[in-house]
Formats: sequence, C-alpha cells, structure tokens
Amino acid sequence: MAIVYDWYENPNTEGESEERGLHPRPLLNGKVSMEQLYYRVHERSSLSVGDAKSAIDTLTQLCGEELREGREVHIEGLGYFSPTLEATQKVTRKTKNKHLKLRLKGVSFRPDIRLKAALAGVTATQSKYTRHSLRLSEVEIDMRLKEYFTEHELLLRIDFQELCGMARTTANNHLQRLQKEGKLTNVGRRAQPIYRPMPGYYGMSRDAELKR
Repeated sequence: MAIVYDWYENPNTEGESEERGLHPRPLLNGKVSMEQLYYRVHERSSLSVGDAKSAIDTLTQLCGEELREGREVHIEGLGYFSPTLEATQKVTRKTKNKHLKLRLKGVSFRPDIRLKAALAGVTATQSKYTRHSLRLSEVEIDMRLKEYFTEHELLLRIDFQELCGMARTTANNHLQRLQKEGKLTNVGRRAQPIYRPMPGYYGMSRDAELKR
C-alpha cells in the first residue's frame, strides 16, 4: 500500500513576492495502538501477549529514565531519542536566573539506518480528495466560475470544490457568499443544491430568465 499525500503551500517568507512553492505532506492512514503492537509482537515471536506488554512497557520506562538524565537513547534498528529544551521567554546574556527560564520542549527522534532501509522503495500516491483549500481571491473565484459556465449550465458543490481546489467546508462558505451577493442561485433542493448564475453574472444575460 502506498503513502497517500497532498501538496501544501510553503510558509510565506517576509518580503517574498514570487509565487509560493509547494511541499508534499503525508496524509496518515490511521494509527497503530500499543495493544495492537503487543499482539503483533506475540504473533512474530515466542513471547506471550503479556510478556510482550511487559517488555515494551519496561523499555518505555527505561527510556524515560535515561532521557531525564540528559542521555541519548539508541534503540538499534529503530532510532535515536534525545531530550530537547526551550526558553519560556526571551533570554539574553544579560537575563538573570536564566536557569529558571527554560523547560523541556519534547523528545527528538532520528531514525536508525535499519529503519530507513525498511522504508526503501516505498511508493506514494496523491490523494483524490482535497484536504485543504487553495487561497483564491474573490476575483479569482469569479474568473474560474465565468470560464466554467461557458461550457456548463449547472454547478454542483463538488464541481465548485474541484474547480477552485477547496475543501468541502470552505466551498460551502463561498457558495453561500455568492448566493448572498446575488451571483448564484440554487435551482435544486435545499439539501441537494444545484447552482446557476444569476442574470448579469458569469456570462448569463441580464435579460435571461431563470429556469427551475
């Protein structure tokens, strides 16, 4: 099974005028619980489920103890774990009692070479569904709708999503806005809306009569 991903805009750099680049981000396909891991270790070893649970729980406890002492923990085949710190406020060389201005940030992880090797040859496929929305201005949306209605008479919500690269909630918000502005009208049912342009918008003649 392939890793499913989608493209997201890179953070905007201050003063950057060029079009933003994109980066791929995996869309996680669920989560494996510790209980599931206990049983999978049991299935692949001579350990009972209870023995697997005891071993993993003990390993977790030992890792925590070593990290508290500021040591890096290397679990061969898995990776390297180490504690990270952060300041609780802005600190300069002149700040007094600097040791009181920090806290544990978290635990960093660096994969072992064997774990990387286990992922060699992995494939990735782009999601068929939009999980996030493109940042289009109202003018850009109008331009896309005008082009769309040159070849289509009606518009469904899913059509609008694909046309503007928007998630469902964002698409619905814009469709409601366009109706309030008098640019689109729903000629379908409330629960199953079908949209048409109002006269004077998106190529529709001002003298045209709406068909229901």
